[in-house]
Amino acid sequence: MNAISSEVYNYKVVRQFALVTILWGIVGMLVGVLIAAQLVWPALNLDTPWLTFGRLRPLHTNAVVFAFGGSALFATSYYVVQRTCHTALALPALASFTFWGWQVVILSAAITLPLGITSSKEYAELEWPIDILIAVVWVSYAVVFFGTIVKRKVKHIYVANWFFGAFIITVAILHIFNSLAIPVGMLKSYSIYAGVQDAMVQWWYGHNAVGFFLTAGFLGIMYYFIPKQANRPIYSYRLSVVHFWALIFTYIWAGPHHLHYTALPDWAQSVGMVFSLVLLAPSWGGMINGIMTLSGAWHKLRTDPILKFLIVSVSFYGMSTFEGPMMSIKTVNALSHYTDWTIGHVHSGALGWVGMVSIGALYYLIPRLYDREIYSVRLIEVHFWMTTIGIVLYITAMWIAGIMQGLMWRAVNEDGTLIYSFVEAVDAMQPYYFVRFLGGAIYLGGMLLMAYNVAKTIGSAKPATAPVLSPAH
Repeated sequence: MNAISSEVYNYKVVRQFALVTILWGIVGMLVGVLIAAQLVWPALNLDTPWLTFGRLRPLHTNAVVFAFGGSALFATSYYVVQRTCHTALALPALASFTFWGWQVVILSAAITLPLGITSSKEYAELEWPIDILIAVVWVSYAVVFFGTIVKRKVKHIYVANWFFGAFIITVAILHIFNSLAIPVGMLKSYSIYAGVQDAMVQWWYGHNAVGFFLTAGFLGIMYYFIPKQANRPIYSYRLSVVHFWALIFTYIWAGPHHLHYTALPDWAQSVGMVFSLVLLAPSWGGMINGIMTLSGAWHKLRTDPILKFLIVSVSFYGMSTFEGPMMSIKTVNALSHYTDWTIGHVHSGALGWVGMVSIGALYYLIPRLYDREIYSVRLIEVHFWMTTIGIVLYITAMWIAGIMQGLMWRAVNEDGTLIYSFVEAVDAMQPYYFVRFLGGAIYLGGMLLMAYNVAKTIGSAKPATAPVLSPAH
């Protein structure tokens, strides 16, 4: 019989982050549906400055990326590092601080962005006092995570922790250096960078927020939760290690592909394009590793909706990481840049990969965190199909709209004059924007269904405290 230590895992902070993940997911997606509706019915901004698209759009991106996605990463990484290291979280008080500090960051964003208080840097709009708090919370997160690895009871560090660790370190560096600014007031600052250097640093940050926050971190989720839910070992552990090193080396160079046909030196644009194309190999290696974990257990997809969420999310990861490198090719980018094709690409990754893998992980976690079976597996199945239908409507509408935009913008008469005015291109988008709104609304409906299912599950449940197994396990 295995010896059991008196130490228990810290599930309290995991539960807190898991529940706010659902809350912020609903809030962020509700704002997204509202601004999608405004593009169909412009009067919905009610002539109110803080309800305009320009102010709500950064609120939406911050809410879904950092509030929803960030909380999902905190919850899963804190859970996985304890389970795989056979030890409770290091510094529980600091772990609790990361939860409350992160909520203060989110609420600060929710107040300042609609008021128009912004640094105007993509995905880094928050002003300097909030940036400092983010840095403090994030460094605390790193101390807790790596402190737990240091005190692990097993020699091996499971690959999911490598992905979580790389994401934590890189996001800290990206945030701190991109946010360097000179304050000129309590809520106003100017970046220390200017011109093309500012653009280069911004997209080094911006694309690697995608590469590490929205990819490496969620690959940590994939490498733990798919094998656990499928009850199968990862398809190739060797491939997972190759995936890790190839991905983190390559991704960091891809940012300049956001700056094709700008003042950025041509060689830097080409470097971004080449590394984006190289990135296809490790990305698809990881996708294959995740999906092939089901080898010998494909039948489980028929009856396990949680596994459906996890596996379909990896399929979207594969699709997005094929589409991204293709869009980074300069000749393709000449058509796609500044169009809704980019919006479709981003959301196939955000809704399909990040959203679905987070939802699948949460459905795995909630019953274990509260020591009770999920209220309704049937509702998870319904949620899966609502999510899938919503994504397909959204991204196909944006793909069609984007390619049509690109073709209309570059269509010229024999004398070189434009065939279509910009207003005509905007008018042609109307039906596709409605389909986008419909897809987003269905996806949001699925999240509300999830909130109901989880609330019914935990309503009368006793929270679980799991014993830590000794190294003999």
